[in-house]
Amino acid sequence: MKINPMQHEMQTMALEAQNTTRAATGQQVSQDFSELLTSAINHVNGLQNASSDLATRFDQGDRSVSLSDVMIARNKSSVAFEATVQTRNKLVEAYKELMNMPV
Repeated sequence: MKINPMQHEMQTMALEAQNTTRAATGQQVSQDFSELLTSAINHVNGLQNASSDLATRFDQGDRSVSLSDVMIARNKSSVAFEATVQTRNKLVEAYKELMNMPV
């Protein structure tokens, strides 16, 4: 019975187990959530800026911008903003529930 191949396979499995079962700490989760939230808010801000830019260009008579482009951009930014507000409301509601839980 050859021991070296079996030992090598066990070491490989141990390394894989260490890499895949790395527990996420609260700080890592918080940082990931913070990055996700910041990215989402920046995306909504970008949609609002693009909508405002298109509306300004249309008002100034830019022929490359149609009214439908302006309306579509406005609706996209409006829906994104409403989704952000609803997400914020749910987060605040969840926070209040957690704070009201008995210890």
